Amino acid sequence: MRRLISMRTLFLVMLVFLVPAASRAQISVGVSVRVGPPALPVYEQPPCPVEGYLWTPGYWSYGDDGYYWVPGVWVSPPRVGVLWTPGYWGWNEGVYVFHAGYWGPHIGFYGGVNYGFGYGGVGFVGGEWRGGRFAYNTAVVNVNATVIHNTYVNKTVIVNNRTISRTSFNGGPGGIAARPTREEISASRESHIQPTAMQVSHQHLASTNRANFASQNHGRPATAAMSRVNEREANQQARIANGVKSGQLTSRESSHLENREANINREVRNDRAANGGGLTPQERGQVNHQQNSASRQIYDDKHNARTDRPEHAQSDRPHR
Repeated sequence: MRRLISMRTLFLVMLVFLVPAASRAQISVGVSVRVGPPALPVYEQPPCPVEGYLWTPGYWSYGDDGYYWVPGVWVSPPRVGVLWTPGYWGWNEGVYVFHAGYWGPHIGFYGGVNYGFGYGGVGFVGGEWRGGRFAYNTAVVNVNATVIHNTYVNKTVIVNNRTISRTSFNGGPGGIAARPTREEISASRESHIQPTAMQVSHQHLASTNRANFASQNHGRPATAAMSRVNEREANQQARIANGVKSGQLTSRESSHLENREANINREVRNDRAANGGGLTPQERGQVNHQQNSASRQIYDDKHNARTDRPEHAQSDRPHR
């Protein structure tokens, strides 16, 4: 799967370094590939953990090893009054180009892709800003009712269509045949804000976990959505990724560590679902204990004598 960079993309990349940082959010620089992204996986939305957080749907991104899934997640918007327009893949001159998402006062065009949870292909019906507070439409999105009370119910926005498209790209063979509306074109011309640092960190974390890659999960990622960006998990995954890159972790060791992290995350999701979105003090302590144990295992595996680099191989017996 070879990446192709068009002249237009190269021109935009050059512009990134020439324009002020405040203006860069309005420039969409995408990677072009010949093969379209997999279908969107089916998953449940975790409850919103904190009032004011907005849902950013999961999507397929692209790295050196192909497509990988960036889990949907609740995040804090950069400021009051803005909404998230998801990124999307679009067919253009024989290749698929990714159009990055952005924050803005109105929802722009996102390819007609049905990401679910209020993002049905056009606009967003999962909530709205009312003054300085965000109100959630619980007919469409999942919130933790024990901590979030600024809600309403509007079922008229629900489209009763049994055939829900999981297609993840616009245009081209088998793609969604949607064009921008006049309102979406107008929204695209407004002042935009680039993804927050937490969103960037979230995508980077996803790219370091090989379980997210379509080549590994065959389009069915184990962690399709998260309640919030997990800083502890991000740190653990970064350490695993660095160990693989440096040769300190073998493929077998990294696979074992990633599966261990996935099991912890799955347990946390199940506990949160059972408790309405939160963890009990006992569960939180258990998770912390499990992560501490996983952290020690990462250290031990990185500092034993096993390696995937023959020139550095010494012995299979671990040392401390």
